[in-house]
Amino acid sequence: MFSGIVEEAAVIVGLEKEQSNLHITMECSFVNELKIDQSIAHNGVCLTVVKKTDKTYTVTAIQETLDKSNLGVLKIGDKVNLERSMIMNGRLDGHIVQGHVDQTAKCIEVKEADGSWYYTFQYDINQEKAAQGYVTVEKGSVTVNGVSLTVVNSKDDRFSVAIIPYTHDFTNFHQIEVGSIINIEFDILGKYISRIMAIKN
Repeated sequence: MFSGIVEEAAVIVGLEKEQSNLHITMECSFVNELKIDQSIAHNGVCLTVVKKTDKTYTVTAIQETLDKSNLGVLKIGDKVNLERSMIMNGRLDGHIVQGHVDQTAKCIEVKEADGSWYYTFQYDINQEKAAQGYVTVEKGSVTVNGVSLTVVNSKDDRFSVAIIPYTHDFTNFHQIEVGSIINIEFDILGKYISRIMAIKN
């Protein structure tokens, strides 16, 4: 379980394909605190540490993960948003994030707004999934590349988020441009509510 509060944007230093799996190696400042089998969110995708050195650690993404996320299009030198799992006696600064990316979306607009930025993302809408809560709502929560954000200008197949300078610089948002593919996890509370309503009806 995660909260969508990014700890660090780590640099990818190695990509190794093995059959349908992809081994991703990153450098990060807290690698000495990690252990094998630990779960970490990478651009919002929960992956397990399988190997580590003094400066790097490696995770493995299977084909299902590559199909549903942007991990398969990453390149060496790209930054990946990292978050370790929540400590249950701490504050929930973002919202409840599972680390299960629902789908990808494409950035269709980046607009500067006097020191902040508005990013607009478009995604493929599936009516059956939408009825199950796989949608955004105005002022609701959404996770973009693992970052907990508030939705603005929610539409059927797109939404925008407002990004402050700290988030822009500290996460990999500064690498997102028109055409970039990002990961989305819709709000789990909305999914549960939709499911309960469907059962009642």
